[in-house]
Amino acid sequence: MPRVAVVGSINMDLVVRAERLPQPGETIRGSDFQTVPGGKGANQAVAAARLGAETRMVGRVGADDFGRRLRKSLADNGVDAAHVTTDREHPTGIALIVVQGSGENSIVVVGGANAAFAPGNLRRAMGAIEAADVVLLQLEIPFETVAAVIEAARKAGVRTILDAGPATDAPAHLIAAPDVISPNLVEAEALLGHAVADAEEAARELVAHGAKAAVVKSGAQGCAWATLHGPVRRLRSGRLAAAPVQVVDTTAAGDAFTAALGIALAEGKDLAAAAAWANFAGALAVTRFGAQPSMPTREELESFIAREG
Repeated sequence: MPRVAVVGSINMDLVVRAERLPQPGETIRGSDFQTVPGGKGANQAVAAARLGAETRMVGRVGADDFGRRLRKSLADNGVDAAHVTTDREHPTGIALIVVQGSGENSIVVVGGANAAFAPGNLRRAMGAIEAADVVLLQLEIPFETVAAVIEAARKAGVRTILDAGPATDAPAHLIAAPDVISPNLVEAEALLGHAVADAEEAARELVAHGAKAAVVKSGAQGCAWATLHGPVRRLRSGRLAAAPVQVVDTTAAGDAFTAALGIALAEGKDLAAAAAWANFAGALAVTRFGAQPSMPTREELESFIAREG
């Protein structure tokens, strides 16, 4: 059983369904509203646990009802939440999500306790980080905290994967810091500072900018990977098509992908094979509504791969 530590955000998602996304200044009617446990970090922790990993979550919530519900949700999904601490000065983070009829979404995140997650808050969690086979991170907590975790994991010989979302002007050194950087195409363009033709070009360019390995997610177009291979460090890359599915909700599909990628690498798959496994996890996640409710179990994923692969 791989050991996964996830260091990152824990949010309550406030989700509205509507036929389409509103234009600026426009009011439209929605058809449904739900509060759903989310946050990129917590989503990845739930996904990793459902895929069979021994999973520990490191993060912060507020001293409020959302925080209590989110902590319980993690435990109910088999995640060790002992390193989820309570911030008594900031509320639990939230995400306002509008999901349109096609399944595409628009999201606004308010960081709350996530935004106040400082490197000094990591001290009690270092044992969990150093004991992991792989550490998953995202950019919904401060950059300096992400960098501190990557450095601690590097010293302990633990592999790190940075899901470089949301799209942001992250410091350039974060491209080269983790063992694998895995943005989606929009996030890759934000990291690179310009548009690219496709996911494979983005992955290759991220490696050219110092990334040890890159896996770029591209929604319905699948994903692409790139890495330096062999003693002469030759650049290798490839692309993988997405499985054809009926899209219900794209929220957290990238988180299912990242968790699956980390587990596959921890289990010894090479980057291309790990990306292929993760690609199926992301595709399966979009067939269900909600963030954490859409995360597949290992049995579901393996059955899906057997059917679609």
